[in-house]
Amino acid sequence: MITSKQRSFLRGLAHELEPTVYIGKAGMTDNIVKEMNTGLEIRELVKVKLQEGCELTPRNAANELAELLKAEYVQAIGRKFTLYRESKDHKQIELPRDSNVRNKDSKAK
Repeated sequence: MITSKQRSFLRGLAHELEPTVYIGKAGMTDNIVKEMNTGLEIRELVKVKLQEGCELTPRNAANELAELLKAEYVQAIGRKFTLYRESKDHKQIELPRDSNVRNKDSKAK
């Protein structure tokens, strides 16, 4: 689970991204799930856009996909949402450390 500080960091990175996955009127198909899985493994941060014909809400689609793909929900704005999952083989994003963890570590010494 990511912290609010990490989520804020990811929102900043997501601002610059263009959607790489589009969900249309067919909804969440197996191909969408596969594409998201591949995108998360390669890029770690994936922005999705729901097309006009799609009857899903961005928040519900994001939460469902996050659960299926073991990813983290980052944000939903309008008809777009962003998910994050740390890559096993293509790690690119270094999340900021939680300040509480750092303080606990320094107190232990």
